[in-house]
Amino acid sequence: MFNIILFGPPGSGKGTQSEKLIATYGLKHLSTGDLLRSEIAAQTPLGLEAKSFMDKGQLVPDEVVIGMISSALDQNPQAKGFLFDGFPRTEAQSIALDKLLKLKQTEIGVVLALDVSEEELVKRLLNRGKTSGRSDDTNETVIRARITEYQQKTTVVANYYAGFDKVVHIKGEGTVDEIFASLRSEIDQRLSL
Repeated sequence: MFNIILFGPPGSGKGTQSEKLIATYGLKHLSTGDLLRSEIAAQTPLGLEAKSFMDKGQLVPDEVVIGMISSALDQNPQAKGFLFDGFPRTEAQSIALDKLLKLKQTEIGVVLALDVSEEELVKRLLNRGKTSGRSDDTNETVIRARITEYQQKTTVVANYYAGFDKVVHIKGEGTVDEIFASLRSEIDQRLSL
């Protein structure tokens, strides 16, 4: 099983590249937002617990999210690996995820970080805002604040995994296919070890 964490600021093309990686490597997409919504919709014990926190305007505790990830891993024994999206976001979450994966006799294979200049991100998001209908893609001040928040949050996680020599920075500028080729190159090197 080969597990990947894909990082990228808003507008980096992470969604597009995620789809291509999932299709190419037969990975299961693990988005914590999607997990929360599906567990709540299915009214599972974890979903109901998460909903009680969300209804109070509180963050869902890491233990609950880790429990949902554990369930998703168990429900997909045939998966060739998982692509983690939106998790982990803190060092504590990274440590908890690593412990869980070790229990499942697997680990994070690589952390891929799409690097795109702030000016390019702003340009992309403003362009996307013309058609996406997302109000947070039309205001340059809001866009810059989102990029800063992303950098502050993910630096901690990247630093944690860098300690295990698992972080690879990928130039996120160029054509979709050029960026994808760079991602594949890094994954293929690790798969052949």
